[in-house]
Amino acid sequence: MKASEVTVEWLKTLHFKVQPANKATIQGVIVKDLTVHLDGRGEVTELYSKPWIEKDGLADIQHIYQSATDYGVVKCWHLHEIHTDHFTVTRGKLQVSIVDLREDSPTFAHVNCFFLGSLRPRLIKIPPRLMHGWKALSEPEVLVVNCQSHVYDAADEFKFPWDCVLADVWEPKNG
Repeated sequence: MKASEVTVEWLKTLHFKVQPANKATIQGVIVKDLTVHLDGRGEVTELYSKPWIEKDGLADIQHIYQSATDYGVVKCWHLHEIHTDHFTVTRGKLQVSIVDLREDSPTFAHVNCFFLGSLRPRLIKIPPRLMHGWKALSEPEVLVVNCQSHVYDAADEFKFPWDCVLADVWEPKNG
């Protein structure tokens, strides 16, 4: 099924398999811990490096942007037919949730949730046809850097309401 053919009605028929947090089980999703160089003057965090394409299986980058998300806001759901995202956080704490919508995938309907941010810098690769989104978990806002495999094209952005499915996947959960 193409990304453009996904509907809210179809999403509601799926039986999602939520996996343990911070474990990549979806085929093609890569989570890379980032290196922080810390000394008495401050720190430098490597966000992306061309050698990672071959070494870690990341995509070649054609477009990079930064997005600010206010505390408590959930930005989702969406997916792409063509481009690959690589998310990282430069300020704050974020939950990223990913759903495999590729019917031919061995991990179809798997749901992965990851936490990343200043205390655990990571880069997450999200291939095409994986529905995804994020929630800002720290105040006042979270800064997300997205390194994309293609120049942004609104025609490759398929959006759905944040609560159409899996509204209970978002943290924090009290108890």
